[in-house]
Order: sequence, then C-alpha cells, then structure tokens
Amino acid sequence: MTESLSHFDTWQLLALAAALGFASGIRLYLVLFVVGLAGYFGVVDLPHGLSVLAHPLVLAASGFMCFVEFFADKIPGVDTLWDVVHTLIRIPAGAALAASVFGDSSSAMMFAAAILGGSLAAGSHFTKAASRAVINTSPEPFSNWAASFGEDLGVGALLWLAVLHPLVAAVVVLLLIVLAILLLRHVWRAGRHVARRVGGLISRRPGEARDAYRHP
Repeated sequence: MTESLSHFDTWQLLALAAALGFASGIRLYLVLFVVGLAGYFGVVDLPHGLSVLAHPLVLAASGFMCFVEFFADKIPGVDTLWDVVHTLIRIPAGAALAASVFGDSSSAMMFAAAILGGSLAAGSHFTKAASRAVINTSPEPFSNWAASFGEDLGVGALLWLAVLHPLVAAVVVLLLIVLAILLLRHVWRAGRHVARRVGGLISRRPGEARDAYRHP
C-alpha cells in the first residue's frame, strides 16, 4: 500500500521538510537512499521535487555513498575528517531537500523551507561533528561505534516518523534541538578541559628541559 504525501497540509509538509533537513546534517546519504528507495518501490508517493531520488542512477549513487559513509563513520579520526569535508555538502543538501518538499508550491514556500532545512542541517551537523571530535579523544573505539550506530538508528526512526506521523516528527526534532544545545554545552566544556590539559603538557616541557640541562 502506497503512503501518499499529497494529502499533507502545509504544517505537515513543513514538519517533513524539517525532519529531512535535520536528518541530512547527520546522515545525508542515508536520507537520500531511504527516501529514494521508498519512492522507487512505491512505499511512498513522493512529492514532485523529491521524485528524482527514486531514479535508478540517483539510487545507485546515494546507495554507494551510504555504504561508504556507514564504514567511514565507524573509524575514529576518519569520521571527524569525513565530517569536516561534509560541512560544505550536508548543509546545502539539507536546504535543497527541504525546499524540494514544496516543489509544487510557491517560490516563497520553497525559500522558507530551504532556510529551515539548511539551518537544521547546520545545527545537527555541527553538533554531530563536535561530539565525535570529543569522543575520539578516548582511546577505545566502542564509544565511537555506539554513537555511530545510534545515529544510524535515530535517522531511520526519524524518517519513518516524518512519513507516517510528520507532526510527531516535528516534536521529536524540537526535542533533538534542545538536546543538541545541551550536548554542545557539554562538548564545549569537555573541549576546554582537553585544551587545558594539552596546554599544560606543552607549557611544562620547556621547564623540564631546563631542569634536565641544569642537572645532567
């Protein structure tokens, strides 16, 4: 049975755009692949602006990149480099996806959706990137894997809600924004602590070198 999005009102479409934008800042290629796959198999009747995601060539490209990102995101250090590179990709892509939800609407609605989607993609992306950078200061890889698998499952659940219960997905996005703000505060404090420790080690080295010179 195909789930049609044509019956969505403006608020539901905005909720869908917000969910796609937020999720794109975390797992862009998973969003592209899952949404496209749902459209290709007729699970969802995609809006005209998103229907291109169901094209076989687009599915092949998004599926391949989803596969690459799945493993790149599980390797400490590589995930941070991946996030840095995708700063220039996830945010405009989130804006474009959100705008595409209103592909059949006025230019004003598309522009408003683009602002919403791009802003949410930026917020989720920088929260993810900052938290991963702090997690990677731990020598064990398990916390990194747990965070990565959690993001995979979270994005999948958010996409499911966005299609079946868009207004619920909007509430979840609002809660995630609050969580992101709290997490960024914690990450900021943790980053300052790490910086102080590194700075302390660097500042002690000249003194240690002078002591070693005075007392061979």
